Amino acid sequence: MSTDRFADYGRPRKVDGGLRARSARGAIGRSWWSRRFLEVLESFALGTRLTRGRSYARAGQVLTLDIAPGRVSAVVQGSRPQPYQVSIALQPFPAALWSRIEAELAGQAFFSARLLAGDLPDELEELFVAAGAPLFPAGVDELTQRCNCPDFAVPCKHLAATFYLLAEAFDADPFELLHWRGRSRAELLDELRARRVEATGAASPPAPVAAPSEPDDAASGVVVAAPLGAARALAGLSATPLAESADRFWLPPVPLPDRPPRLVTGPDLLLRQLGAPAPAIGGPGLLERLRRAYRAFGPADR
Repeated sequence: MSTDRFADYGRPRKVDGGLRARSARGAIGRSWWSRRFLEVLESFALGTRLTRGRSYARAGQVLTLDIAPGRVSAVVQGSRPQPYQVSIALQPFPAALWSRIEAELAGQAFFSARLLAGDLPDELEELFVAAGAPLFPAGVDELTQRCNCPDFAVPCKHLAATFYLLAEAFDADPFELLHWRGRSRAELLDELRARRVEATGAASPPAPVAAPSEPDDAASGVVVAAPLGAARALAGLSATPLAESADRFWLPPVPLPDRPPRLVTGPDLLLRQLGAPAPAIGGPGLLERLRRAYRAFGPADR
């Protein structure tokens, strides 16, 4: 192969205002979802290629990063005057599948509460796997990686830098991972709120029952307001012996769910809590192999 093609390769051009990785040294990614994302990529034997882009990510060579359903787009400044156009495509989940997932999330108070609070619990990954929709790609062939640089390696350092910045974007806003898979934060949370309201019946609360007016109030023209909140539950109990009114002492403001919340966990929960082992004994690649083994043997033990 002629070396002319790579004759002008050199240090990347310095840029001002680029997206600089927050991690100055060591591993990139603080949250479980960003670490899992990079662990999965490294399990595809992309580790050494990814490393080449880490310095690009930390130097601020990524000029723009945009996450949309099914596609991540970036502009990365390399050694040439013209920045490179980068894209990473991952198939988004279809609407029918998202509807099933949203119904499952809304049906479990644990997930609804955490998501509505802006957090992605670790157990969310297991729920997506159980629904037949793994959050993370199972193979490198699920990712369509494109860069218009002349480097034939995939990923090139421009793609690798984009992967690292994408992991940090997941740290900053975990809902960007779900957005990449086809659901924005606003769409998901609006749907969860609507389903929770429907499940609890809060959309159509019973009309308050007006308290009867005393004769002297009616005669004087004074209107007695209907009791609200706890006052409605306690109305009429003051003159009733406690033993006869205990069953009515507390009334929930909305109907309670039909079933208690349940926690979905998988056999690799301990692996996620411990993190990746040291490079000397296998690093993230060993962690991913153990995770797959646990999942293979887990269903038989349940």
